Amino acid sequence: MLGTLIGVLEAREVKLEPGAVRADVEGINEIHDRLPVLTRIHVRYAIRIPADAREAVDRALDRHQSKCPTAGTLSGAVAIEWSADIEEV
Repeated sequence: MLGTLIGVLEAREVKLEPGAVRADVEGINEIHDRLPVLTRIHVRYAIRIPADAREAVDRALDRHQSKCPTAGTLSGAVAIEWSADIEEV
């Protein structure tokens, strides 16, 4: 999803400094029939953005999961949720 988010931001011509986007990802497993099964993924973004880019970034965040091939592949099998800490610079 990180790559998709960066691509969506680039398409909206949001110029970010190198290292301005980070994602920490946590996978949650549950036991089903004595097997650990990945059931949920939470992605936490930390993004430093130009002050004038907030609207474009919010739109990109709202849409990026639906554009992500990996999220689409996992849809229905693994719940994916995300959050974003945004710092305007």
